[in-house]
Amino acid sequence: MITYKQAGVDIEAGYEVVKRIKKVAKGIGLFGGLFPFGKHYLVGATDGVGTKLKLAFMLNKHHTVGIDLVAMNVDDVVAMGAKPLFFLDYVALHKVDPNLVEKLVKGMVEGCKQAGVELVGGETAELSDMYQKGEYDLAGFAVGIVERSKVINGSKIREGDKIIGLASSGLHSNGYTLARKVIFDRAQIQPKDKLDGFDKAIGEELLTPTRIYAGLILDLIKKFNLKGISHITGGGIPENLGRIIPPKRQAVIELNSWPIPKIFRLIQRLGDVDHEEMYKTFNMGIGMILVVEAKQADKLMAYLKKKKEVAYVIGEIGKGNREVIII
Repeated sequence: MITYKQAGVDIEAGYEVVKRIKKVAKGIGLFGGLFPFGKHYLVGATDGVGTKLKLAFMLNKHHTVGIDLVAMNVDDVVAMGAKPLFFLDYVALHKVDPNLVEKLVKGMVEGCKQAGVELVGGETAELSDMYQKGEYDLAGFAVGIVERSKVINGSKIREGDKIIGLASSGLHSNGYTLARKVIFDRAQIQPKDKLDGFDKAIGEELLTPTRIYAGLILDLIKKFNLKGISHITGGGIPENLGRIIPPKRQAVIELNSWPIPKIFRLIQRLGDVDHEEMYKTFNMGIGMILVVEAKQADKLMAYLKKKKEVAYVIGEIGKGNREVIII
C-alpha cells in the first residue's frame, strides 16, 4: 500500500502552514483572499499546476497545462461568490524557448476565454541553475470582485441543506505525485500505453485539462441561493468541503451517490491505495460542490440537467462538529 506522503507530499504539513500564516496575515479567506474595496471585496487567488507538469514534459505537450493554471485560480475566486476579472502568470524555465512559452500562453488564453477573464500580464524568468533542460514551472494569479453582502462563505449553511457535486474532468491538477508514482514507477506503465477501458493513452488521460466552472457558477449564483461553494483541489472532498462547514454542523457524503471515474479506480488498484487516502488526495470525480436549501435542490438539479451538466446530489448537512463524514 502506498500513501501520498510516501510518494513525497505531506498534506498535513501543508495544513499546518496555512494555520500559521493565518496568525500573521490578515485577509486570508477560504479559497481566495479578501481585500476591502468600497462596498465590495476584491478576491485574489494564486496557484500552480504542480507535478502534472511532468506529464507535459514526458509527452512534449504543453498547451493544456495553461488551461489548468487558469482553472486552479479562477475557480478558487468564484468559490467565494466573486466574478473573476483578470489573470496574470509567472513562467520560470531552464532556458527561454519562445515556441514553448507561446504554447503555454496560448493555453492560458484559452483558459481565460473559458473563464471570461482577461490575461493582463505576466513574467517569464530564465533560471538555468534552478531547472533541468526542458523543465519549467508555472504560477497563476487571479483577481475577482464581489459585493460585501454577497460573499459566499458557508456561514448560512443549515441542517437539512443538500450537497450537490459537479463532475470533474478527471484528476484536474491534484494528486499527480501519487498518481505518477503508482502508474509509471510501480506499475511500469508507459505514458503512451493504451489501457483497456480508456479511449486515450494513459498519459493523455492524465493530461486532461482541469474543468473551469467559473461561468457556470456565476450563472447559478444569479438564479439560486448558493449557501456554500467548495472547489475540490488538494485535500479532496474532506478538506475542501470542510472549509465552508459552519460550527455545530457537519457534511454527510453518501459514498455511492455518484460514479467514480475509472482513472481513480485504476490508481487505487495498481497502488493498493487505501480508501481514505484516495478521498484525501483526489477529487474522485467531483470538481466543485454546491450547498443549497433542500427545497431548491430539485430545481437546481433540473436546471443543471437542462444545461447538460453532469451533477449529483451527494449528501446533506446535519448536526456535528465541522466534520465531513463519508458513509
